[in-house]
Amino acid sequence: MAGQWVPDILGKPFEQLTLELGVDGVHGPLAATVVRLLPNPVTALVAPLRDVDVLYVHGWSDFFFQAELARFWIGLGARFHALDLRRYGRSLRPDNVPGYIDSLDDYDLDIEAALAAIGQGADAAPRRRLFLLGHSTGGLTLTLWAARHPGRASALVLNSPWLEFQFGAVGRQAIAPLVSARARFDPRGTQPVVDLGFYTRAQTELGALPLPVDRPDWRPERGFATRPGWLAAILDGHRRIAAGVEVGCPVLVLLSARSTPPIAWNDTMTSTDSVLVVDDIARSATRIGALVTIARIDGAIHDVFLSAPEPRAHAYRETGRWVRTLR
Repeated sequence: MAGQWVPDILGKPFEQLTLELGVDGVHGPLAATVVRLLPNPVTALVAPLRDVDVLYVHGWSDFFFQAELARFWIGLGARFHALDLRRYGRSLRPDNVPGYIDSLDDYDLDIEAALAAIGQGADAAPRRRLFLLGHSTGGLTLTLWAARHPGRASALVLNSPWLEFQFGAVGRQAIAPLVSARARFDPRGTQPVVDLGFYTRAQTELGALPLPVDRPDWRPERGFATRPGWLAAILDGHRRIAAGVEVGCPVLVLLSARSTPPIAWNDTMTSTDSVLVVDDIARSATRIGALVTIARIDGAIHDVFLSAPEPRAHAYRETGRWVRTLR
């Protein structure tokens, strides 16, 4: 059930809408939150994306705060919407396990509620095109959603999507049975901390942080604690990508040109992806659809739109050029 649009924490003219998703007996109340920024209705009349709704989904241990990204899309005439999924950011409730999910397919409820709220529900008349924009885990989630709902999206833009495990297919296949076994009897158990905070440090040094809101629990320096059930869901998503899916629309994949292993701090982490192995992601991207464009951005970090000014501008140019070719 949706409430009313109210001012968002990012300030005017951003607005947010809470979507109540019910109560989980284990995890407590569930909600999702849509944030919107709408273009000027007059100037948008002649803009190239005047008939487009954008829905953005964030990555792991994250929430929507990229106001510049929203302004880029409305500058093209699109209506921009971002979704804080259940147990993330604006949607995180006191009894929730941050970021936890049993299956990535469970996010269908969040996504469908958001699409209905913006006029893109399954029963809506196809008056406007739908562009899906996903970062990291959000990119994996939206890729799988689009493949299960062919024809709903007109385009898919993926910002460093987490399409493969960091140790590659061989590593994923080796650990998946162990992770699945533990997930069956202890899905919300604790696991060793693997995020050493280097990605947060890189963003801080680049000036992408501090956050515009004082909620460190929404985006902790070393990420949320991971759980066996959550990791099993991620690995299952990677397995499905490796087997091949068809999203049914053109795809743009934005990636850094290089990766730096997150073993110890290195100054190159401010100009490379220190989260994913980008070459593996590029290979996996060829398995998600018939028409996939891969743009490698020299100097970009994991979130290409939070990179240093030059690679960030490069990413925006490539995105703008690509979306203008779509009809």
